[in-house]
Amino acid sequence: MASNILGLVIGLILLTLGSDWLVKGASLTAMSLSIRPIIIGLTIVAFATSAPELLVSFVAALKGSSGISVGNIIGSNIINIALVLGLSSVFRPLHVNQQVASRELPYMIMISILFWIFCLDGTIGRLDGIILLIGLIIFLIYGFYTAKETDIPSKIVKKPSVKTYFYYAILIISGFCCLAFGADLVVKNAIVIARQFNISDVFIGLSIVAVGTSLPELATSVVAVLKGESDISLGNVVGSNIFNICMVMGVIGMLSPIENIDPGLYRFEFPAMIFLSVFMFVITRFDLVITRLHGIFLLTSFIFYICISYYLIK
Repeated sequence: MASNILGLVIGLILLTLGSDWLVKGASLTAMSLSIRPIIIGLTIVAFATSAPELLVSFVAALKGSSGISVGNIIGSNIINIALVLGLSSVFRPLHVNQQVASRELPYMIMISILFWIFCLDGTIGRLDGIILLIGLIIFLIYGFYTAKETDIPSKIVKKPSVKTYFYYAILIISGFCCLAFGADLVVKNAIVIARQFNISDVFIGLSIVAVGTSLPELATSVVAVLKGESDISLGNVVGSNIFNICMVMGVIGMLSPIENIDPGLYRFEFPAMIFLSVFMFVITRFDLVITRLHGIFLLTSFIFYICISYYLIK
């Protein structure tokens, strides 16, 4: 048990370091290329922080554990909104980009509903995976199409040298590696600790594994908020949720189709994911800000989600 606790602590340290490097590299890259931070958050950072979900869910699918594989994605998306955005907005209210409120959030809701529909037959097959990957490609094309900002001057006046770009790349890659290894340590050790208390695989996927794989999003978003980069914080969550469904479940559906999805997920977890996504759309559509009060509500929703999931699964 002591070695598992030590592994958990080391994983958390790696996540903290990785999130700082990733946000710094992404922000500097965005400014040097006159690309808005929100686009970096929706693509590069979102991809990097979704890597733990991809690794964990894919391995779980190969081992036949659909509870961890699918539960991890549903749980991560719920936690990204309820815990990550909730905690971030408690630290500092998040001012929302109009593009995210009117375009990216509706796309996230549409993808979430599509994911729910695909799971209704208890499987995620190859055709489902192909459709989800197409959804990811559409999202990426749109992101790159709208990435260039022409009317806002870059904070970096002089064009960076190749050496400087190399430094930015090192920051992003190093941050990604720390996040991946850190999340792996956190999840592996958390599972060992949890199973000593006889917790089911489905609940592990929905809660402990989901929290573990969402720690990169949490660390990255909180660091971004403290640095005044609320665009990256919100963009990271929205982009990560889309990546979790389209990339992770798309790849898994293509390479290792999932069968026997727990029908209990349809009663609460899927509706909870959709509800929180719609809630984010409503509050940002009209106010363009996620206040501390909203953050408190989201954190309360997170506690409620954990308690209800445990009760239903038990």
